[in-house]
Amino acid sequence: MFVIAILLVITAVVLYFVGRSQDSTGWKLGAAGALVTGLFSLIVSMVYVVSAYEVGVPVAFGKVGTPMTSGMHVKSPFTDVTTFSTRPVDLNLSDKDVVEVRSSQGGVMYAEVTVKWAVVPTKAVELYKLAGSADAIQQRLVYPDSREIVRNVFARYSSEQGYASDREKINAEIGTLIKDRLAPRGIDVTTVNLRNVKPSDALQDQIDRKIQQQQATERALEAARTATAEADRRRIEAEGIARANKILNDSLTDKVLANQCIDAYKEAASKNPVYAVPCGSGGSSPVIVDGTKR
Repeated sequence: MFVIAILLVITAVVLYFVGRSQDSTGWKLGAAGALVTGLFSLIVSMVYVVSAYEVGVPVAFGKVGTPMTSGMHVKSPFTDVTTFSTRPVDLNLSDKDVVEVRSSQGGVMYAEVTVKWAVVPTKAVELYKLAGSADAIQQRLVYPDSREIVRNVFARYSSEQGYASDREKINAEIGTLIKDRLAPRGIDVTTVNLRNVKPSDALQDQIDRKIQQQQATERALEAARTATAEADRRRIEAEGIARANKILNDSLTDKVLANQCIDAYKEAASKNPVYAVPCGSGGSSPVIVDGTKR
């Protein structure tokens, strides 16, 4: 626009002198119109409007100026302005950009992560020096740093922790590290979401085999517990029988046995008038029970 303005001014001067030399009103009017248009173009080239939710970085002759906030600004015609959007942007690490990670055990997994980030307006100059343009911020800063941090965090955890037990802890750690890495560069990371972690086919086979081994071990332990319980039951039962037999053996003396024998044969003799009772020790005489005497 500035170049056009200069050309119009030069054209106006030429037309003016041509019209003056020929004393022509038409040439003079043309010169006036070119001059007005040139001045208008010059004014436009010195005014720059920064849209809402944007920040501008002015650069004149290789020197970076102060960031421009939203609104109208007056600048030098030789100043170029690079704008950055301050709206949140989503970086989706999925599909072809999914992050391949390895656990501390060497297992391969695929992590899908979403990083929501935005430009900090007060640090637009630092971002311009690092990236140079709005599109380059994500490709040169957010994208590679996020992938690196995701890989490094997963490398400190086992495969099982990565895809199952510690996903929330890993998500929080990734978010903290990405924020700390990008904040000094003028990038505000608001959200990091670890959406999905999928084991590789080889790792999934290992997981399935481990589950089968755990199930077999649990079945073996259950069988061992059942056998131990049955053995304890039988031992307790045998000990109880042994104690009962000992008590019975200690209580059955010869005299008691003889009395029980006599009582038994008394009952038998009630049905037979005379009955010999072979009670007592081997050297004793048999006892004669007369059942007729009642």
